Amino acid sequence: MRTAAIFSDRMVLQREKPITVWGDGKDGDRVFVEFCGNSVSDTVRGGKWRVTLPPCPAADGLTMTVSCGAVMRVFREIAVGEVWLCGGQSNMEFEIKDEQHGAETLASLSRDCGVRFYYTPKQRAMGADFDAVERNTGWSYADPEGSKAWSAVGLYFALETAKTLGVTVGLIGCNWGGTSASVWVSRETLQRDTCLRSYLDDYDRAMDGRTEEQANAEFDEYLAYQEQWWTNYSALLEKQPDIAWDDALQIVGESRWPGPMGPKNETRPCGLYETMLRRVCPYTLRGFLYYQGESDDHKPDTYAVLLEALIGCWREDWGEADLPFLFVQLPGFRNHGEPDYQHWCRIREAQAAVYHKLRNTGLAVALDCGEWDNIHPKDKMQVAHRLALQALSGVYHAIPAQDADAPMFRTGFAHGAEFVVLLDGADAGFRLTGEPAGFELAGADGIYHPAKAVLMPGQIVLRSAEVSAPCNARYAWTNCPDVTVYGMNGLPLAPFRTDRF
Repeated sequence: MRTAAIFSDRMVLQREKPITVWGDGKDGDRVFVEFCGNSVSDTVRGGKWRVTLPPCPAADGLTMTVSCGAVMRVFREIAVGEVWLCGGQSNMEFEIKDEQHGAETLASLSRDCGVRFYYTPKQRAMGADFDAVERNTGWSYADPEGSKAWSAVGLYFALETAKTLGVTVGLIGCNWGGTSASVWVSRETLQRDTCLRSYLDDYDRAMDGRTEEQANAEFDEYLAYQEQWWTNYSALLEKQPDIAWDDALQIVGESRWPGPMGPKNETRPCGLYETMLRRVCPYTLRGFLYYQGESDDHKPDTYAVLLEALIGCWREDWGEADLPFLFVQLPGFRNHGEPDYQHWCRIREAQAAVYHKLRNTGLAVALDCGEWDNIHPKDKMQVAHRLALQALSGVYHAIPAQDADAPMFRTGFAHGAEFVVLLDGADAGFRLTGEPAGFELAGADGIYHPAKAVLMPGQIVLRSAEVSAPCNARYAWTNCPDVTVYGMNGLPLAPFRTDRF
């Protein structure tokens, strides 16, 4: 008899919700779980058992006993509080030790700060050592040394919510840099929609004419090369931290990331869903934090379908149709000298569309949190704060919505030579950090021209000398815009375009 690897000493269990505990064992054995004065049991069937404990209030210093015959496992130092899963790619994975305020934050951490962390093992495939790696995990207290690899976004979110709510917050890190949302969903999810099947078709084309053995051998060779390449590149950065990417490649050679596609490649569709997400499902949660989209910028026009499908898949797997899902809208990013492909604009638009369509979602508008030439902006504190605002407002109802929501487009219409944009979340007016920028108008020809903006509570009136009869308006329709327009709550106006409608 064993429990799933995520159950360990120091774990955080979700308060005020039924608590699911599960594991594996020998068919016919009876497993008993005792916690908070409650005892439940289940018979092992098909090698699996699962029990549900009654809800508990917030508490700390608790013990759980799991027993089967003469075998007993005791988990200690358990807290009951709030649990959030941190999903996505590299900007969610981005470690606190590398964050702009990370050194100061780490120095202030202690086991009493109210945050604990479980890092889902990053495993590409179900190999021979999969179980051993997974079993060598456990929940950790926060401390200056042991927390260095924690998600910066997750940690800042947890510190803020723990302080506000007065309970322990547990984070489950389940993310991997450079991954599409398609790697975090089931195969059935991608097969349900015609436009999402393209992710599976791309994989099948990459595997065409190659056996799994060949693909695995190629990937193993790639890993050996890439590991040496990364060692050389890291050493170069220590000597020349400001070296340009192209110049670095001239010295250390080509980076071959993400490597040949195949059964071992972490970027394959549905792969990490099986090797990571399903390993911590259905651990009882308050909700999901999600920061991703960069690696789907090659298919921006189907991203809304993919993101909605991911949310549905995760909620279905956890058995809660309205489980909160809070996500970050992509910030500004573009490399100098690179064309403005305007694909991140469409990813942001897709994220906003999903937010408006699905219940119990929260959108952290982070347009102003990006950096030129850096897809991994180092200041994660502001991003996490905006996620925390969404949680404190929409999930915990601890603050009013007007303190948490960025100004967002509601509707727009032409009025003579002007175009009027009506907004939600801007009834108190606007705060500017410079001249209003990024507004454009287009006439019937569809060609956009810069527009001057007059800002008033709840609305913006646009006019352009080049457009006498405006038909459509847009704002911040570029990969890396200048951001000068904020609501009175300090949150940036969300990008929009009216021709989408």
